[in-house]
Amino acid sequence: MTNETRVLPSKAEVAKAGADLFVSAAREAVEARGSFNVALAGGSTPLAMYKLLAQDPYRSQVDWSKVSFYWGDERCVPPDHSDSNYGAAAQAIIEPLGIPEKNVHRMRGEIDPEKAAEEYSLEVQQGVPGQPPRFDLILLGMGDDGHTASLFPGTHALDVSDRIVTANYVPKLESHRLTFTARLINAARLVVFLVTGEGKAEALRAVLEGERDPHTYPSQLVAPENGRLVWLTDEPAARLLTPARSST
Repeated sequence: MTNETRVLPSKAEVAKAGADLFVSAAREAVEARGSFNVALAGGSTPLAMYKLLAQDPYRSQVDWSKVSFYWGDERCVPPDHSDSNYGAAAQAIIEPLGIPEKNVHRMRGEIDPEKAAEEYSLEVQQGVPGQPPRFDLILLGMGDDGHTASLFPGTHALDVSDRIVTANYVPKLESHRLTFTARLINAARLVVFLVTGEGKAEALRAVLEGERDPHTYPSQLVAPENGRLVWLTDEPAARLLTPARSST
């Protein structure tokens, strides 16, 4: 695994850097394998990145007919709900680009969580080559509690190693989520974290520089076995990192 941390001046610059990585990864995948499989993240910073990708100059740099969209996690709500990760991304990038339905693979948050997780596992296995499936790019955010995707501190999904997608009950939210497991995330060729805002600073320092404790800081579980890990953060989120840790 190669691991890189880039500290950028602002949230807007993080979104731009993420879009640049998306474009380069898409080009490389299409050239090498004829397709590009990407898993999207929820959150405001990824959404800003998706909106950039749907506009020029980024829009014209990707062969969108070769891109298949998946989601790394989802809330257990219908697709038209305001909390739906799919719904937010659909408005920001899927619909503006006119992505065909066959290239869009959403988690069905409106059905029983266990059934939805099993269904999505099969869909990923059928659409993404590899055992476990090897995404070309997985995008992730991080919460101020150190969670990523819907891998929350102290939840059972952190210990799931025999599945690639699981339902996860989150007691503090009193709700179920659907999420990629660490096993699937760590099979990816490229994993990119987008982390912005002063409220993430303490968790980011704990994840990157603290003792290993993934049950408290689940983002520590992310370590692509034969891939590249890139952290894109803004200066407020990175304010507690040691200078040697970060690069611009």
